[in-house]
Amino acid sequence: KLDDLINELCPEGVEWKKLNSIANIYDGTHKTPNYQKEGIPFISVENIKNIYTSKKFISRKDFDLYKVKPQINDVFMTRIGSIGVCSVFDKQEDIAYYVSLALIRPNTNILNSRYLKYVIESNIGKIELKKRTLVNAVPIKINKEDIGKIALPIPPLEIQNEIVRILDKFTQLETTLETELILRKKQYEYYRDSLLTFDDSVEWKTIKELFITRNGYTPSTSNSEFWDNGTIPWFVMEDIRTNGRILSESKQHITSKAVKGSGLFKKNSIIIATSATIGEHALITTDFLSNQRFTCLYPNEEFESKINMKFIFYYCFLLDDFCKRNTTVSSFASVDMKKFYDFKFPIPPLSEQERIVSILDRFDTLCNDLTTGLPAEITARRKQYEYYRDKLLSFKKKEA
Repeated sequence: KLDDLINELCPEGVEWKKLNSIANIYDGTHKTPNYQKEGIPFISVENIKNIYTSKKFISRKDFDLYKVKPQINDVFMTRIGSIGVCSVFDKQEDIAYYVSLALIRPNTNILNSRYLKYVIESNIGKIELKKRTLVNAVPIKINKEDIGKIALPIPPLEIQNEIVRILDKFTQLETTLETELILRKKQYEYYRDSLLTFDDSVEWKTIKELFITRNGYTPSTSNSEFWDNGTIPWFVMEDIRTNGRILSESKQHITSKAVKGSGLFKKNSIIIATSATIGEHALITTDFLSNQRFTCLYPNEEFESKINMKFIFYYCFLLDDFCKRNTTVSSFASVDMKKFYDFKFPIPPLSEQERIVSILDRFDTLCNDLTTGLPAEITARRKQYEYYRDKLLSFKKKEA
């Protein structure tokens, strides 16, 4: 259908127009907001993707000072930081916006607002915005005058509407998957907490009774012999942020010369952050070391045959919360280690631990697995959407 429309309405190509010839562009308020508990929702770069769920508000009096108030079919675009992220304003309500956003008001006789959003976020829009972005500014930004100078392909409205219809279906599918992921994570957390609730009928052991504990350390970065051509995994918080909570490989490696006399941490140990970014943990499935932000837990010989470390891994989500609630502050936050060592783990029969692990593994795969779970499906759909978006917006350019 789209090909037929293009052949019928613009067989010689599509005209490119400067945005300021088909839209008006305005800045948000430069005034530092005086936030209220309720009132007019206030949006900025941080909530551009969810403009109707803002948790910040300004007073009606401050909003009345706005010279340009948003109207239906206006487009908000980030002009500071991650430039070129858009949202279409499509509700009949008041909303306030900060100077980090530009408000674009298209001539709707020429330009579909959702088409404008899609084309600005496409490769075409990114290239045009990059030409005029002030890269030496702090922060990086683009002025509203320069936004008006970007040139975009503007086919007839019938073609714009058809492109919007197609791309809306892709974004609706992605939104549906993201909503399902949120619900599945809530479901997972509910069952995890339920399955990990025990009474006094099971054995309980403190961390100091159950585990051998060791602290990580950072070998001297000025000694190249500790780092060059290293093969021993050395874990830091970035490994968890990037690759998840069950890890066999790290981003950085050290050499055997960097290892202290006590040797490596054993595989199937838990590392948990007890300073700085507190309350994050991972199960490490290889021999390794970590930096000083982590405390390492490995079962005493007496308990090695009584516990499944994957069960311990899941129970450590409760330990994460405990650590966040029990901190001391000096030069930086750290866990109250006396209370930490007194934290208790339940030791149900091994068969019950394995049953719980099998249930939670399935939830974890669905919610967190980057190759087979919902995150993988969302990533695949996003790539598919971006491919078709850029393909649909690749018009033959009409000669002047």
